[in-house]
Amino acid sequence: MSYITLHETKLRHNFKVLDQLFRDHDIEWAIVAKLLCGNEKFLEVLLNISNNEICDSRLSNLKTIKKLSPETQTIYIKPPAKRLAKSIVQFADVSFNTELATLEVLSTEAVKQKKVHRVVLMVEMGELREGIMARNLMSFYDEVLALPNIEVVGLGTNLNCLNGILPDEKKLQKLNRFKEIVEEHSGEKIPYISGGSSVTIPLIFSNEVPFGINHFRVGETLFFGTNVYKDSLLSGMYHDVFTLTAEIIEMQQKPTIPSGTAGTNLTGETPVFSEEEKGRSSLRAIVDVGLLDIDHKDIQPLNPEIEIIGASSDMLILDLGENSANLEVGDTIDFSMNYMAVLRAMNSDYVDKKVKTEVVHLGGASDHYLCLN
Repeated sequence: MSYITLHETKLRHNFKVLDQLFRDHDIEWAIVAKLLCGNEKFLEVLLNISNNEICDSRLSNLKTIKKLSPETQTIYIKPPAKRLAKSIVQFADVSFNTELATLEVLSTEAVKQKKVHRVVLMVEMGELREGIMARNLMSFYDEVLALPNIEVVGLGTNLNCLNGILPDEKKLQKLNRFKEIVEEHSGEKIPYISGGSSVTIPLIFSNEVPFGINHFRVGETLFFGTNVYKDSLLSGMYHDVFTLTAEIIEMQQKPTIPSGTAGTNLTGETPVFSEEEKGRSSLRAIVDVGLLDIDHKDIQPLNPEIEIIGASSDMLILDLGENSANLEVGDTIDFSMNYMAVLRAMNSDYVDKKVKTEVVHLGGASDHYLCLN
């Protein structure tokens, strides 16, 4: 059975780097854990590193987090469905909201549960995903303020996730100004502006995060050490917190071009082969992972000699090159993974989940060193 490994020491290092960065700039932050898909084994590792504040967009995952760590503040980071109001109030300490009708149901449920449910009002800033239109924000806030057992603790925005709209200083200043206007109008203080995510981190280095943007929600950069803004990597962080391992179930010398009449494969593609490959052969391996578990375009063999040829539902086909590692049937091959590969593997019941704690060294980088490539 193939498996995904979470390297605990590397994740802990990445957390320390980010935590120091945010502390240095007086910014609070929450971990976005939706990538882990509610896996208890991996969540226990994460909560052991930090159990302060965890975000997720799946209610079942927040329920698992509360079971493992009742004291952890949980944040539901998408507009809730009205039908889930009871569970939202029960398992999410904070939720992100954009609809008054939903907030009214949350209010009713919070009264029933004798709780004060805290909310962040999401504001549309150009990404055109969730968000209250700015022209409606004042009247919206007034109506929310009147709801019993609902406390507005922040304004927030989402950028980059749907249409790729990047954050910039102007947008963040505008969000900060919205908060000031609402406070002046209502006489109420709004403690937080949750205006940052992984894509906003590079703006910290260029001093483009305005004072007042005091809360970030970070997942991808924590788990992958990525500079999402420039689609690159951050120095001083680990980029291989996760690895995929699959076992060789067949290894044979085979022609490089198939024979027979070609039609479309299971993904609807018709593979094209070079005439130059005719008559050639290569040492090919099949490993026990496939399209049910990952998209082969989202992984890369750690051994540079190995090349991915293709994949079917349950098998990945590799060219082993010269096989200088002397691999045999029963041996395993490791792969690096991007965000989508991890997300897909975490959702697969056919990929086992393992945790590894090891002594690691990051090329001389200190625990609190971070810079842009």
